[in-house]
Amino acid sequence: MPLLSRTWRLNLGVALATACLGAPVFADPFGPDGSGTDNERLRPGLYPAAPVAGDYGMPIEPTHPPFEIDWSVGLRGTFTQSTTGGQNFVTRLTPQASARYDGSLATIVGAASAEIAKPSGPDGVTITNMRLGVSGEMALDAVTTLNGDAALTLSKDLPGTLDLNPQIAAPPQILTGSLGIGLDRQFGRFNLGVDAEAMRTNYGPSTRLDIGEIDNADQNRWTAAGNLRVGYQVTPIFELFTEAGVSRDFFDVAGPSGEKADASNRTLRAGVSGSWNDVLTVSVSAGVGQRVFHAGNLGDVTTQLYGASVSYTPDPTLRMTASLETTMEPTGPDNPGTARIRHAALANIDYTVNSWLRLRANADWSSSQFVGSNDTEDRFGLGAGADYSFNAHTALNADYGYGRRNTSSSGQTDSHQVSLGITLSR
Repeated sequence: MPLLSRTWRLNLGVALATACLGAPVFADPFGPDGSGTDNERLRPGLYPAAPVAGDYGMPIEPTHPPFEIDWSVGLRGTFTQSTTGGQNFVTRLTPQASARYDGSLATIVGAASAEIAKPSGPDGVTITNMRLGVSGEMALDAVTTLNGDAALTLSKDLPGTLDLNPQIAAPPQILTGSLGIGLDRQFGRFNLGVDAEAMRTNYGPSTRLDIGEIDNADQNRWTAAGNLRVGYQVTPIFELFTEAGVSRDFFDVAGPSGEKADASNRTLRAGVSGSWNDVLTVSVSAGVGQRVFHAGNLGDVTTQLYGASVSYTPDPTLRMTASLETTMEPTGPDNPGTARIRHAALANIDYTVNSWLRLRANADWSSSQFVGSNDTEDRFGLGAGADYSFNAHTALNADYGYGRRNTSSSGQTDSHQVSLGITLSR
């Protein structure tokens, strides 16, 4: 009897504990893997939540810092020879650096590069190219993107540079500053793009073999430009678009004609573009452009505009690009006339053979007509190069370039250039 009494009291305690706690005291046989029949995620009308990294033994993906810095520096020797009898050897140092910030609201990229050259002989060290630039992009919403950029560039060719006019004994120093902003937005199948840019260009003096020193102050100018592009997405691949642009050049002083070459450009073109899964991208357009000089005695210029581009990337190891473009622009220093109409074509091939060898080749062609002058200029160039990587941070670079320049005033010049160097990168 005492034994039965103790058993009854134990069973009564278990029953009271179960009633108070509302759950069995033993462990859930299904465990925490989410397969239990009483799991809230499996109730009718509720969808199972996606597992989170770190839950149920899932690996945690590594996080990348929002700020990324990259740099490289190259040392290269270049030998150039032309049919005019000139030849030179130049040692070049080419440092580069970039910084990228990927934030939750915007992406900002800053870049700086320079080329420091030392020709053979008594000439000293020269900065032949230096550039500082920053660009940014911000998504205002799912269909609107705001972008902007600013850049400052300083350049000065050395005498005997590939494809340089043989009459130029001392090329001018060119300083350019630019500031731009743009907005892209989608309206259903319509794509709208608006951008504006302001630019300042300054030319230093140059020296020619035929007429001596030229001041080039008449080419210094301010430029303001705006562009509007409207596209209609006919299919997920093809887009029809039209593009209109206006720009105005304000020159500091009058040129040889006695008038300032202030002018306004107006362009209108239409075309079609297509993109196939980022493997093949094609764009073709045609239109008309007009350059109107503010000085009535300089007249107006009207020309047909053509544009085309293609990019083919069948896999990460191969990339091929080609483009054709017509532009209307000021003549620049050491050129006659009041405006230049230029047709230019470019082609590039980049092929990564394996982890240690990369090959590349390029070709370019251009034909220019100088308005207000009978002079013409035709250029043609070919190039090939290779990069051999010793390791992840060191590469050997070798290049060959050929250039032909033919002008109605100074005749034809052929130049060959060979370079060899080494690049250290982060």
